[in-house]
Amino acid sequence: MSGCWSKRGCVDEMQARCPHAIDPEEKCPVECYYAKCGNVTHKPTSDPALIFSPDVDRDAARKQQCVYCEHFLAKGPRKA
Repeated sequence: MSGCWSKRGCVDEMQARCPHAIDPEEKCPVECYYAKCGNVTHKPTSDPALIFSPDVDRDAARKQQCVYCEHFLAKGPRKA
């Protein structure tokens, strides 16, 4: 099962013409309406220990806002 951070917020048709989704390495910007997270697990954090943790695989996040989400930083994928 993939984590919520691995999904973009838009449908396939929108992704086909989105400049951010064309490059799979580019994250959806925070300003994008469809990148907003409505999951109950979404909680932005200001905890430096989580934000600067070197073990978190930030490349796994499809949306920029996930990089500051407590759920992603605590439960997301780790670097090998």
